[in-house]
Parts: sequence; C-alpha cells; structure tokens
Amino acid sequence: MEEIIEKDKYVELIYQVVDKKTGAVLSGVEFPLGYVHGTHRVLSADVESELDGRKAGDTIEVPIDCDKLFGPRDESLVFIDAIDNVPEEYREVGLTVTMENEKGDTKNFIVTRVDEKSVTFDGNNPMCGREAVFKLEILSVRDATDEEIEAGGKIEEGPDIAGMVKI
Repeated sequence: MEEIIEKDKYVELIYQVVDKKTGAVLSGVEFPLGYVHGTHRVLSADVESELDGRKAGDTIEVPIDCDKLFGPRDESLVFIDAIDNVPEEYREVGLTVTMENEKGDTKNFIVTRVDEKSVTFDGNNPMCGREAVFKLEILSVRDATDEEIEAGGKIEEGPDIAGMVKI
C-alpha cells in the first residue's frame, strides 16, 4: 500500500517556481527537500493543504499570489542614473546592489537595464506583478521517526571527527 501525505509523514519533494505567462522557471531546488508534514511549517499552509492525501509520484501546481507575498509593484522604487555616475562594477544587468538612504536603512536594487547613457535600478522584488505557479513533484512519503517529528525534518549525521587533531 502506498503511503499518503498526512500529519507526521516524512515527505521528500522537488519544486520549481514557474512564470505562468512565459513558462520560464524562476527558481527551484536541485536536491530534494525533505520535511515532516504538519510540523514546523516548512511550507505555507496553502501548499501543505494541497499536499494532504497525495502520494509519491504525484505532481501538483499551486498558484502563487506574488503581490500578496512580495507586495504590489512600486514604480517609485525604479530609478535611472547617468552612466557616468555609476561605478563600472555596477553596470551589469542582473547585478544586485545594496544602497543606503539618509537614515542608514539599506535596500537591495537590481540593475535591470544598461545602455550607453544610463543605468536602471529596480528596488522591487523580481516576483512583483508576476503570475507564478509553485510546481511540486512528490518523490517519497514514509512514516517519520520520533526524532524527525521533533526536528521537523531528516536528521543528518555529521562527519566523524573523533581522533582528529585540533589546530
């Protein structure tokens, strides 16, 4: 009998965040994510409820409300500066630049455009204004051990360092 996802089951899955309009993969994981379902909130409540009752081999897609998660797009966080005012190391599209205001507060901006006269910086989260889908593929489901339930995930063994020389 196949195990189904329910509270205190250990689940391994992989996921991608996909742009709904273009189909482009915006982010994902290379290695499986393991967690104990219903404990320690590794995933959002919405995603966990979609996983309830599923089994290994299932794939689900959960819409992501990017404006709810990251806030609506704010055009006042986009500015253009003359290229001569921008150090050369900051003239690369995709680069994240941390800037500080008069109060000492910092904010990350992404270089979104560079031309011969100017550089455009955007302080919005790249997910703002997008319609995205959280696509999850369930790899395995099994009973979690008591230790895994307490930790909220798999217990990893560290390297055996007994007998090693301290430096």
